[in-house]
Amino acid sequence: MEKMKWFREAKYGMFVHWGLYAELGGIWNGRHYPHGTEWIMKYARIPVQEYRKLADVFNPVDFDPEEWVEKAVRYGVKYLCFTAKHHDGFAMYDSKVSDYNIMHTPFGRDVVKELSQACRRHGIIFCVYYSQMQDWEDPNGNGNDWDYVEAEKDFRIYFENKVKPQVKELLTRYGDIGMIWFDTPYDMPLELCRELKDWVYSFQPDCIINGRIGYGLGDYRQMGDNNIPVLGYEDDWETPMTLNNTWGYSRVDEYWKSPRDVIKMLVDVSGKGGNLLLNVGPTPLGKIPEGSHEVMETVGDWLKINGDSIYGTNRCVDFPYQIKWGGVTVRENNLYLHVMTPDADAEEIVLYSLETKVKRMYVLATGEQVPFRQYYEPARDEYWFRITIKGYCQDPLDSVLVAELEGEPGVHDIYMPSRK
Repeated sequence: MEKMKWFREAKYGMFVHWGLYAELGGIWNGRHYPHGTEWIMKYARIPVQEYRKLADVFNPVDFDPEEWVEKAVRYGVKYLCFTAKHHDGFAMYDSKVSDYNIMHTPFGRDVVKELSQACRRHGIIFCVYYSQMQDWEDPNGNGNDWDYVEAEKDFRIYFENKVKPQVKELLTRYGDIGMIWFDTPYDMPLELCRELKDWVYSFQPDCIINGRIGYGLGDYRQMGDNNIPVLGYEDDWETPMTLNNTWGYSRVDEYWKSPRDVIKMLVDVSGKGGNLLLNVGPTPLGKIPEGSHEVMETVGDWLKINGDSIYGTNRCVDFPYQIKWGGVTVRENNLYLHVMTPDADAEEIVLYSLETKVKRMYVLATGEQVPFRQYYEPARDEYWFRITIKGYCQDPLDSVLVAELEGEPGVHDIYMPSRK
């Protein structure tokens, strides 16, 4: 589909989980709830009337949409997905459907509007997250069994009176939305999921719908949180990933992934044909945590030099042996060898089973030619591609070497029956 073109080329997006839960930072009544700070209302079973009081103090005076999006550009992401409404039911925009929204806080500014405009100014695709089934504030929404009696709920009322009208608001008041990111469909009836899909397309036919609308109705496959598939995947897909151990802001979680970790994941995901959606959880005052910023800016600096090895790449063929020194991405007839963890005194690396002839090799960052040898050993039925790395791999994060091939990469099948 033509509308998937930007998604396939982007490869790297920025997820932003931000809402009232940032005020708590994972702590309620002195107890730390470490897993999913944005789920604290449910984990701590906070009564609706207590949780709603957070809106009386939510005043992120440091929020600057221009700063956020300028940072996103520096980080090298191509799209930004923002939580317009998470499971707590609170809308981070000027919703006319429910007064449980950011306009009824001391802050009183439409975050979705300001972010969408900033993204448009800076060429970032703007996307919105919307929790379509769980809503712990609404009496008929899914998930809150401590304030409301499950047997007395009528989900259809919630769907008609809140979900559809709010989705319409998001798709008719904020310009083109690149993607709407639904979540936790659980056992939502198939007919309602189909109705929601048609509802989205009735307002923006080119808006991509993620896989968590349910029942395979999305435009691409949504992988599990923080999970990367073992093998390449034929169709479009995306992995949502946290930078630390939670999605929303945490007062105590400083366990950030390293820049190398992120680059390794980006290479792994891109090589398998997918996108990486990496999350940050802004503070109650509206700042991107410094730990997140440092990691993502370092990755962005690497992408400025090596972005050709990520953006617009295709699914790579599956090599039959583990690649211990890094990973491989591909675009057309170019193989990008990501050398991340070579032995300290290694002279060369080896890529096994590549049948296609290599025309030349060079360092992506400098253009410097790299020596290599390529040959077939008939007695062992093995294809060898040996690349000199000593003196050529200087990037401590990931040195990218480009192999120009005579055609599309072909890999020798080592699982063919033996010739005994």
